[in-house]
Amino acid sequence: MRWNMPDDLKILFIGDIVGKIGRRMVAECLPVLVKEHGIGLCIANCENAAGGFGITPKVADQLFSCGVHLLTSGNHIWDKVEGIQLLDQDSRLLRPANYPPDTPGRGMTVVEAPGGERVGVLNLCGRVFLDPVDCPFRTADREIAKLRAETRIILVDMHGEATSEKVAMGWYLDGRVSAVVGTHTHVQTADERVLTGGTAYITDAGMTGPADSVIGIRKEMIIEKFLTHLPRRFEIARGEGQFNAVIVHVQRSTGLATHVSRSYIRSAWLSQGQED
Repeated sequence: MRWNMPDDLKILFIGDIVGKIGRRMVAECLPVLVKEHGIGLCIANCENAAGGFGITPKVADQLFSCGVHLLTSGNHIWDKVEGIQLLDQDSRLLRPANYPPDTPGRGMTVVEAPGGERVGVLNLCGRVFLDPVDCPFRTADREIAKLRAETRIILVDMHGEATSEKVAMGWYLDGRVSAVVGTHTHVQTADERVLTGGTAYITDAGMTGPADSVIGIRKEMIIEKFLTHLPRRFEIARGEGQFNAVIVHVQRSTGLATHVSRSYIRSAWLSQGQED
């Protein structure tokens, strides 16, 4: 077998964190996974971490204190004003790189893992069924060229609605990056694999948040929306939580992946009080 080699850096990517239950699941599960799997770096998508919509400095600090090293996001990162301000203040928080140049924040960075490895992270947003931002494929070409000047280990968060667009990005970047991890749809897919050029790929890492819900929202509200088509304010579900993530094994010497696996953990923890 090629995977689990001594030279491998193990990167944990946590699927879209939703609300208080999602943050609690990170606090409970992350230390266990780090110990069991020897995780060297943890990245998480946080665009729904604060009450299901956006991010705040307080919530970001909670996630960093749990052991998350870097936060990626997507189209919902703009849902809270304080989160937009945080983009310019904390280099550990990314927004999609293919937003216009004057948009607050940054879309890629190089983070140093506790073991000393330098890891490039690029955040992209798809355009199918989403806002008409710049081309994610051409943006990837430009930003990856910059990252490869600093490191061979590069992970891409491809935040998109359409599975076809995310699959296409995986093949487009195969052999040029360590991993392409899809986010946004909140449903973990079962297509994790290492592509022929050595890039780990999964269409969606899933969601870390309320398990008995419709992508994090109270299921009764979503069903009513489908039945009546009437507008209403959605609320984050309560009850049991789930933790979705992927673990990518990357060769330090080449930056190519040797193995990728999914993680699904369910907990009976019950949320209390108001969601924030």
